Amino acid sequence: MGFSLSKLLGTKTTETSTTSSDSIEAIINEVENTPYAVSEQNVLYAGLNELGGYYFFQTVIVGGLKVKSKSGATLQFIGENFELELNADMEEFESEFSGTTDRYVTKIDFEIEESDIKTLEKAKLDSILINVKKKSIFFTKHVVLEEDN
Repeated sequence: MGFSLSKLLGTKTTETSTTSSDSIEAIINEVENTPYAVSEQNVLYAGLNELGGYYFFQTVIVGGLKVKSKSGATLQFIGENFELELNADMEEFESEFSGTTDRYVTKIDFEIEESDIKTLEKAKLDSILINVKKKSIFFTKHVVLEEDN
């Protein structure tokens, strides 16, 4: 039900740059996990997890997003006859700079009700929207296409 975050951070270093010349394809190729969704400058990795009867939708955003929040975030799923908004389970979080890859990594966990999990799994999603501070990041669901051999 969960997913591994161990390979996303790389080595923690001091910030040296505020912009990344990284491409979405480079992020996808370097990170071993399957992307959940992509935006213009970021890749969203996500998965469900349960701890002590509480459910979380764990997200890791890799790319150009650099944010420090003390007021939480919201995650909005938008699909065919479906809309669901989740609130972050933590008010304070901060992007970490990964100097080895010249990108930022932002981990945010969102609270989700058990009853919403099955509905979300069955939903045909069109987009995912993350709102943090005054930033809105619009993601589209990532589709893995099988290559013909």
